[in-house]
Formats: sequence, C-alpha cells, structure tokens
Amino acid sequence: MFAYVGSGPYCYSSSLAMVLGAEAPSLAVVETLTGSPFGCQLIGGVVPLFDPYAWDPDRGLDDAITLLGWSHTRTAGGTPAEAVARLRTACAREPVLVGPVDMGLLHYQPETRGTPVQGPGVASPGIGDDVGGHPDVADHYVVVLEVTDDTVLLHDPHGHPYATLPTDRFAASWAAERVAYTDEPFVMRTDFVRREQVAPAEALRRSLAAAVGWSGGRADLPMPAGSLAGGAALERLAAQVDGGLAAEVRALLEVFAIRVGVRRLVDAATCLAGIGRTEAASVVTDQARILGGLQYPLVIGDDRTLAAGFRRLAPTYERLHGALAASLP
Repeated sequence: MFAYVGSGPYCYSSSLAMVLGAEAPSLAVVETLTGSPFGCQLIGGVVPLFDPYAWDPDRGLDDAITLLGWSHTRTAGGTPAEAVARLRTACAREPVLVGPVDMGLLHYQPETRGTPVQGPGVASPGIGDDVGGHPDVADHYVVVLEVTDDTVLLHDPHGHPYATLPTDRFAASWAAERVAYTDEPFVMRTDFVRREQVAPAEALRRSLAAAVGWSGGRADLPMPAGSLAGGAALERLAAQVDGGLAAEVRALLEVFAIRVGVRRLVDAATCLAGIGRTEAASVVTDQARILGGLQYPLVIGDDRTLAAGFRRLAPTYERLHGALAASLP
C-alpha cells in the first residue's frame, strides 16, 4: 500500500480543513470520516458515482465535524439580501464554510464562462469540482473570507485562492437552486468550537459503524426510483457500457467520477491500515487498483475492457461490507 498525494476534487474536505486551520487532520482523514469512500451508486439507474447510496456531501460534512470533536452552527434560507447580510456579519468574526453552491455560476472559473452547468442528467465535461452524488449540477464548497457592499472574497479549493465575485453573482450561485440534494438555499457553517480532543485515529475508529451502514446500502434513505447500490449498480453500469454508454455519462466518468472515486478509496485504505483494519484496507486497495485502471480504457473508448472492469469491481462491495463489519470494536 502506498499513499497518494496530489490535487483532486475534494472541495468540501478542503474547505473544512481551511476553517479548522492548524487543528485539522489530513484531507485523507477528513474525506474518510465523511463516509464517501464506502460504496457506489447508480442514481435513477443511470448516473454512476463512487460514493455510497443516498450519501451526500452536506450529510458527510456534519458527520466528519462531529467525529472530530467539533460543534458548529449551520444556517440556511432567507432572501438573497438576508443571506448576504448574515454572511457579511459572520465573516467579520471568522472565515465561513459555504456550500453547496452552483459551480457553474462561479464566474471566475474559466471552465464555466459564467453559465449554469447544463446537460441532460449529468454535469457537463470540464465543469465542476464536485458533483457530490447529484447529476443535475456541479455542486461545490468554498470558504468566504470577506463580504463588502459589492464583492465577495473567498478561497476556492478548486485552485482559486483569494478569488472575488460580485455579491449578486455569488448569491445566485449560493442559492444552489439546481443542487438536487438540498432544498435549502444559502447554507453556511460558522462558530466552529472544539468540544472534545479527538485524535484522527480515534475519530476513524468511531466512524467504522457508519462506514458499515454506508457500505450496506442505506435503503432507509430516499433516492430516485430505480437507483441501485454496490455490486448491482456496477453490473447495471457494465450492461449500459455493453449497449453503448450515453455521452453525458461517459463524460461524467471521465472528468469526475472515476478520479475522485479512486482517490477516496486510496485515502480510505491508508486510514484503515493506520488503525489496524488491514482486511478492510486490503479490500479497498483492491477496489482502488481496479477502478483506477479503468480511466485509460474509458478515455480511449475500449468499452470491452471497461465493462469487464466494472464487473470485476462489482463483487468487491459485498466483500467490503463484510470486512468493515468484522472490523468493528
């Protein structure tokens, strides 16, 4: 096992690390604590993402914050003017974790050209840092530093420190009208207070029960009709490859889904090994090697190899669930 270090679409984990500052653990730990590595899903039977069934970044962030021993205040709603005023007041005290936002409306991003992400069911290629489990828009998270009368100053973990945006345009992105997993506009997190000193290893041990739940499928949470989890999702995806993968789905896999999925798996394997869960770490490493090896055949159009890889990956999710369950204290 060899840990990966590099850039990648970890916007919510990076944003949380920024607001926690020197007390933040590694991004690998933060991402693993959100639960994102422990599953895959096919939303509506069509949109593939390598995070658990019914998982989303908003839920994952709250889980990670709690596991690390912190409390915070999450606020949302109101009119754009009220939200901006609330953000301005909060920024006068401390940087603010903001999101989800619609990345397609962050006009400083050269990929977006200031237009919403478009496309029938998935994010357009080249646009968006985090699809975050949701096909209609590239959702994203940022840290806002300052709000003046007409400008928002922020750190965008997608490669744009000290970015600026006119206040009205930022508010339009922050409304997150097209982000499928939330019906709340203007979500922000403030007032981070450490309530308990929790070492990263202890937080990871405490997260194992939730990881077992995520890897088991979480059928208790609402999802669009026809959605599938784990091995069943991969088998269906392989059949879609055999029949001719839709261009939008291929773009989603090429640009986002595989690369973030592999990084999550590599980071989870490192974290699991670090707390002595070697069997689960071994399964996750196998998953990472299989999934990472599919980027090349995907891009060159070798669909026979791609479908075979998805079928090879499918049974590993049941193995992962068993290994995680066996790893509980």
